[in-house]
Amino acid sequence: MADRDVDVLIVGAGAAGAACAEALVRDRSFGGSVLLVGREADPPYERPPASKDYLRGETERSGTYLHPAEWYGSKGVELLTRTSAMKLDTAAKVAKLSSKEEVGYGACVLATGANVRRLRVPGAQLEGIHYLRALGNADAIRADAEGASHVVLIGGSYIACEVAASLTVLGKQCTLVMLEDGPLSTGFGKDASGFFADLLGSHGIEFVTGDGVARFEGEHRVERVVTESGKTLDADLVVIGAGAIPDVHLARSAGLELGESGGVKCSQTLETSAPGIWCAGDPCEYDSVVHGRRLRVEHFEVAAAQGHYVARAMTGDPGPYDEIPYFWSDLADWASLEYVGPAQQWDREEVRGSFDSGEFSVFYYDGEQLAGALTVGRSDDLEEAKRLIAG
Repeated sequence: MADRDVDVLIVGAGAAGAACAEALVRDRSFGGSVLLVGREADPPYERPPASKDYLRGETERSGTYLHPAEWYGSKGVELLTRTSAMKLDTAAKVAKLSSKEEVGYGACVLATGANVRRLRVPGAQLEGIHYLRALGNADAIRADAEGASHVVLIGGSYIACEVAASLTVLGKQCTLVMLEDGPLSTGFGKDASGFFADLLGSHGIEFVTGDGVARFEGEHRVERVVTESGKTLDADLVVIGAGAIPDVHLARSAGLELGESGGVKCSQTLETSAPGIWCAGDPCEYDSVVHGRRLRVEHFEVAAAQGHYVARAMTGDPGPYDEIPYFWSDLADWASLEYVGPAQQWDREEVRGSFDSGEFSVFYYDGEQLAGALTVGRSDDLEEAKRLIAG
């Protein structure tokens, strides 16, 4: 038998889990008990600042918190930090926590987030090699960067580009090594990537494109990065942004059905294969009524939107999840970008504004259907893009 029972158990205290708890007790006037468990020491916080203003030391740690720690108790949400769910019995509706406590639940939300994708190359264990996922990682990178002059960043997507911009602001010389043809090219195409490459390059950031990492070299601490093509780059510090893997360990061990992209397979209402268990955030792979295909999106804003939706679904509003994924990023104070989509593929681009002016939008079409839209400095275009995607 369980040690105690709750009406809703939320596993994961990131954006999705926190949004679900908030919506239950505030937006939906939920009267039941809510238990929110998270493995990190901090209460739920905004993850984007970890590569931006928090990394640069411009924002205090508490400034990233979604709510003060005491907010949860005052709203009737029991928050357990440094706590993980180790086992989930979907038939008995009981979860075993890392504290050894067994908790029975009426409904459960899996908001387990993702883990960084690690490079398995020689020298990867050397000191001075970092990954970025949590505030603690940002603390370690900032501290290590104090004594570094040249930083090598692995990857050509958001984390690598954002960290490169932040560390450049802190006076470090940064080089990006990426498999892609240019920064952010995978999601936004050649022309938009050219804009971001010029922007980053104008601030002194260098690039090694179309190349992977063969090994890291050094005695105890990293000193050099050797690429697959044979280039050797001096490095006092390395930050790896090789993507993330959805954390489905608990779901898999509980026997939940997994999707093709490695997430937890969910319905149009974000419910998993086990009745009474929903999923939100990075692991959620759902049937999108907007896109007409299965979709999994890893972004803070999407996770929060899904968390709010699941709260509605659990309290009697089970219409299909039809939000169009939106996210944003910024590269220091040099440029901010917003995007809706995502475009899985496209065969035509329509540019509004101009890359030269630094204010533009790119509409990505798959045939006659708008699949996604990127904007820098033209936020109003996103409303039209959402309408066209939904149509």
